[in-house]
Amino acid sequence: MASPITQAIKQICEEKNLSYEAVLETVQTALAAAYRKDFGEKNQNVQVEFNPETGEMKAFDVKTVVEDVDLEAETVEWEKVKAEHDELVKKAEEKGESMPEPLVFKRFNPKTEWMISEAKIEYPKAKIDEVFRRPLEIPTAFGRMAAQTAKQVIIQKLREAERDMVYQEFKGREGELLVGTVGRREGRLVLVDVGKATAVLPPEEQIEMERYNPGSKIKVYVLGVNLTQRGSEIRVSRTHSEMVKKIFETEIPEVASGSVEIKGIARDAGSRSKVAVFAKEENIDPIGSCIGQRGSRIQTIISELGGEKIDIIAFDENQEKYIANALSPAKVLSVNFHEESKSAMVQVVPDQYSLAIGRGGQNVHLASRLTGWQVMVEQVGGGVEAAVETPAAEAVLVEPVATEKIESEIKEETKSNETKIVE
Repeated sequence: MASPITQAIKQICEEKNLSYEAVLETVQTALAAAYRKDFGEKNQNVQVEFNPETGEMKAFDVKTVVEDVDLEAETVEWEKVKAEHDELVKKAEEKGESMPEPLVFKRFNPKTEWMISEAKIEYPKAKIDEVFRRPLEIPTAFGRMAAQTAKQVIIQKLREAERDMVYQEFKGREGELLVGTVGRREGRLVLVDVGKATAVLPPEEQIEMERYNPGSKIKVYVLGVNLTQRGSEIRVSRTHSEMVKKIFETEIPEVASGSVEIKGIARDAGSRSKVAVFAKEENIDPIGSCIGQRGSRIQTIISELGGEKIDIIAFDENQEKYIANALSPAKVLSVNFHEESKSAMVQVVPDQYSLAIGRGGQNVHLASRLTGWQVMVEQVGGGVEAAVETPAAEAVLVEPVATEKIESEIKEETKSNETKIVE
């Protein structure tokens, strides 16, 4: 049967989700701190070996052998180098220039290092860089203050180990989609429980009209993971364009397998997204695969995004057809390119002009983001019968961007040959 100490260590491992070795190392570090408190000396580098089954403890003074050093000459050299560095810092502050690199100066450390001339007194065969572990005597049991020191060290080290474990786990998950539970608010920040850690949803990564009620389940996109003094900081987003792509991969088998490829996404988070798709095999309908039977697949995705509308657009290597598709549901007459300015003039009949522009210029703006061309829309004379049929549009992933609304311009549709430009 395991000893009470071993059982306690295993219980901590289960509660904190830490390895047995990590907890045992923490206990040994705490015992070393307790030894230094009651029996240690200034220049001792105390390390402890502890057997949790028997409760046996061994202490050692661990030092590395180095070459002999003239301590006085080293001190003079250190003061000289430090003075020169301080002068550089002072000049940089006065001139407002960038600060010099931090001062690095290797000095002899009597706590962890042992000069070879001294080491050879005890160990005649000692060599440079050799490590010696000299046994230390443990006179009596630890006192109350030493025990308190050990307790504080254990608490601190366990927190650090837990923090490092969370960081290592989530650092490799940047760019993934996580399912979390909305927790409390701290100002404008929303805290999301993602299992072993709490993620932060900043204001700029929140969808404007979305409500984050405590206890509700949401999917979030992991932007980045940083290790701070307070622990691991996991930044997540609900507005990132890649989030749309990850949801498509989750909900649509053809996208997950690579049969259907997402070529681009343009997103106005919370309102509308355009996603351009392309089938690698001729017998696969990329748009139909994404929409699903009776729209079942796309409706699931829309629900995950809080009702955000999604246009599925067929990608085409022919840029003229691609831009025409991107402006769907509007029907395009022609597309004229200006290579120097990377812009495209699109002509539509008057009754298609409003559809091409979209409410507040949203449709043409997303088409520009999706295709990489600055799309301009011009209405020309002609009836509906003159419009050219274009394939059903599909959506593309794009970073959320504040669109400059041009509703006032749309009201002037009666003016012929009028050109609208969206940044």
